[in-house]
Amino acid sequence: MKVDVLLGLQWGDEGKGKIVDVLTPNYDIIARFQGGPNAGHTLEFNGIKHVLHTIPSGIFREGVLNLIGNGVVIDPVIFKAELAKLAPYNIDIKSRLIISKKAHLILPTHRLLDAASEAAKGKDKIGSTLKGIGPTYMDKTGRNGLRVGDIFSLNFETKYNALVNKHKDILNHYADFEYDLTELEGPWLQAIDELRELTAVDSEQYLNDAMKAGKKVLAEGAQGTMLDIDFGTYPFVTSSNTVTAGTCTGLGIAPTKIGEVIGIFKAYCTRVGSGPFPTELDNEVGERIRTEGFEFGATTGRPRRCGWVDIPQLKYAIMINGVTELSMMKSDVLDKFDTIKACTHYIIDGERYDYFPYDVNDVEVIPVYEDIKGWNCDTTKLSSYDDAPKELKDYVEYLEQKLEVPITVVSVGPDRTQTLSNKKVLA
Repeated sequence: MKVDVLLGLQWGDEGKGKIVDVLTPNYDIIARFQGGPNAGHTLEFNGIKHVLHTIPSGIFREGVLNLIGNGVVIDPVIFKAELAKLAPYNIDIKSRLIISKKAHLILPTHRLLDAASEAAKGKDKIGSTLKGIGPTYMDKTGRNGLRVGDIFSLNFETKYNALVNKHKDILNHYADFEYDLTELEGPWLQAIDELRELTAVDSEQYLNDAMKAGKKVLAEGAQGTMLDIDFGTYPFVTSSNTVTAGTCTGLGIAPTKIGEVIGIFKAYCTRVGSGPFPTELDNEVGERIRTEGFEFGATTGRPRRCGWVDIPQLKYAIMINGVTELSMMKSDVLDKFDTIKACTHYIIDGERYDYFPYDVNDVEVIPVYEDIKGWNCDTTKLSSYDDAPKELKDYVEYLEQKLEVPITVVSVGPDRTQTLSNKKVLA
C-alpha cells in the first residue's frame, strides 16, 4: 500500500481539516507529519465546530487510528486542553490516538524564547504565533531537543533541567524581557503526566508494518506550501517542511511509497501575519471577502489578509508537491460576487513572470488579472455538483485548464455535508 498525502497549497487555512474528516472513512490511519499547535484545523458537523491543533482530523471517526508523527512538535499543555475539549464526545482516545516517540516537545522556555525573539525584531516581526514552534525546531536541529520518548526515561528531569538552563542563559541576553517561568512550569509538568498515559510508539515502524498489512494511510499536513521552510516566502515561513517531502521525513515513509497527493486551496487566497502576498486586496473588496468568509485565524484569531486566487503561486505549489488532484474550498464565499478575478501572471521590474520567483519580498509585484463571471447565487444548500450553477462549473473548469490538475472536490460551506464531489471520487 502507498500513503496518500493531503496538504495546503497556499499560506495555510485552506480547509484541510474538513477534507481530512470527509475522506477519513476511506482510510485506516490518519497521520499528522509536521507542525504543531500553530496549526488550526477546523471541522464542522452536527451543528458543532471543532478546532484541532495537534490531534489529526480523523479523530471523530470510529474505527480509524490517528497518529501524531515524529515531524510534529507537541506542547503538552495545549495538547491536554485539546483532549479535554474532546471529552464531551465520548471518544475513546486511548484506542484512537497514538504518538511517535520521536516527536519533539515544546517546553515553556521555548514559548518564552519565541516571544522574546519576536519582540526584539520590532517592525521586522515575521508574524510568529508565539507557540514556541521555531525555538523547538531549532533545538531539534541543534540536537538539544526533548522528545516524547524521553518522558518515559529515568533521567527525564535531568534532561529537562539541562535544556531549561540553556534557555535561561539565552533569555538573559534579552535585557528588557521579563518572565515568570514558575507559573508556566507547573501546568506543563502536570500535562506531561497525562501524556504518559497515552500510547507512544516507534511510529515509522508502526506505519510501515501497517502498510505491509494492507492498511490505508492518509498523511495530513499543517500550514501551507507557501510557509514551507525551504520553498515558502522565506523568512516569513514556518519552521518545518509543509510540502509532500515532509511526509517522508515526518513519518518515516519512503518516497516510493507516496501515492495520491491531494492539494487543498481556497477559491480565493488568504494569508495571516507578515510577508509577501501578491494578490492581496487592501481595499473594500478584500474586506468583503474577509467578512463573507469570516477570515480570522483558527489559532490566533488574527484577521487574515485576503485576495484573489493566484494561479502562478498555485502552479508553483502543485509542481513542488506533485499534486494529483485538487479540492477547492470556500467557493460559497464568492456567492455574492458578480465578477471574480484570477491572477494569471506578475509584472516585476517590467518583466512578465508566469511562475513564482525567488524574490517577492523586496520588489513591487504587480498582479495581472483575468475576469471570470460570478454565479451570484446561494450554493450552500447544494447536495450535488451536477446541480451547481454553470458559472461555478465554468470557474472550476477555468482553474483546471490553467493548473492542469483535476478539481475533484468543491466545498460550499463549513459542514462536512457541504462537500460536492466532482469526478465521483468521494465515497
